[in-house]
Amino acid sequence: MMGRKALDYEELNENVKKVQYAVRGELYLRASELQKEGKRIIFTNVGNPHALGQKPLTFPRQVVALCQAPFLLDDPNVGLIFPADAIARAKHYLSLAPGGLGAYSDSRGIPGVRQEVAEFIQRRDGYPSDPELIYLTDGASKGVMQMLNAIIRNERDGILVPVPQYPLYSAAISLFGGSLVPYYLEEEANWGLDLVSTRQSVAEARSKGITVRAMVIINPGNPTGQCLSEANIRELLNFCYQENLVLLADEVYQQNVYQDERPFISARKVMFDMGPPVSREVQLISFHTVSKGYWGECGQRGGYFEMTNIPPKTVDEIYKVASIALSPNVPGQIFMGLMVNPPKPGDISYLKYSAESKSILESLRRRAQIMTDGFNSCRNVVCNFTEGAMYSCP
Repeated sequence: MMGRKALDYEELNENVKKVQYAVRGELYLRASELQKEGKRIIFTNVGNPHALGQKPLTFPRQVVALCQAPFLLDDPNVGLIFPADAIARAKHYLSLAPGGLGAYSDSRGIPGVRQEVAEFIQRRDGYPSDPELIYLTDGASKGVMQMLNAIIRNERDGILVPVPQYPLYSAAISLFGGSLVPYYLEEEANWGLDLVSTRQSVAEARSKGITVRAMVIINPGNPTGQCLSEANIRELLNFCYQENLVLLADEVYQQNVYQDERPFISARKVMFDMGPPVSREVQLISFHTVSKGYWGECGQRGGYFEMTNIPPKTVDEIYKVASIALSPNVPGQIFMGLMVNPPKPGDISYLKYSAESKSILESLRRRAQIMTDGFNSCRNVVCNFTEGAMYSCP
């Protein structure tokens, strides 16, 4: 009789079996069964705007269409179908990717697109950004997993994760064999950070022999929908400095803000505003994506992470691991370039792009109010106003 094989369930890597990922869990599987039976199901288990009817922005799709089918650029009638600025941008990206969209790029992403990301970050934060420290990824999730894989050494390494959280973090920490250390957001304080209870979480973890190595923040919050105040971000940067923690700043919803009192402000900007020693000492990884905001291009898998205060030898190791996958997907990289460098006032496509973006954001803002009011009108249900991101948390 033959023994068990490596891919029999009982023989699998235990870390794989430990992973729980509710976004694609039992409710989702049951809904998929009902859908096969002919029931109409609206899937709200994940932020997937286009699946719920959000229309793609015209300009980026035009540019990527031309990049995907460059023979269209040789057609004498191309200018009748595509605006001149879309044609120019397609030629620009094809010049950055000599093999076209079907060839591998640099493992870190196309240098010219990383330069566009660096310029976007400088405009946003007021501080220069180095494209050599920006890696393009297949959505932000791949970047998060890459960094957690680098940080977690064994089950005694802990990662501070906000609760309520987006289950990518709990799933990835399990997969890489680390320990999740929860810190609880205060619902009564608009889902803000309570550093007293966070310190208690760290002390409790350390008493169990866990070395807490990094802290995750999600701003705007998923699934809590809050926008962190500048004061709150300053507090948590000081906390990371005192406790010697890497800060993983998940900022993928930075375009999704539905109030004016608390605009999005990046952890990077606050850190540099604080000056030394925090600005020189805290190791920060910031994540962004084309999947959210008014773009909602989840299926394109475009993302990036930026490293701040990370030693050069560590950057080399991260590059080495990124190289195993050869290249992030190239169309996703083009989408990222277009998101961080969209049409400008005076460009042919600017008015249409601006109108489409504004319409989507206004619709999201209306729905944030409708969801919050709807939950609060229910008996025994309370829900903070959804200030940002794409979720209400009753």
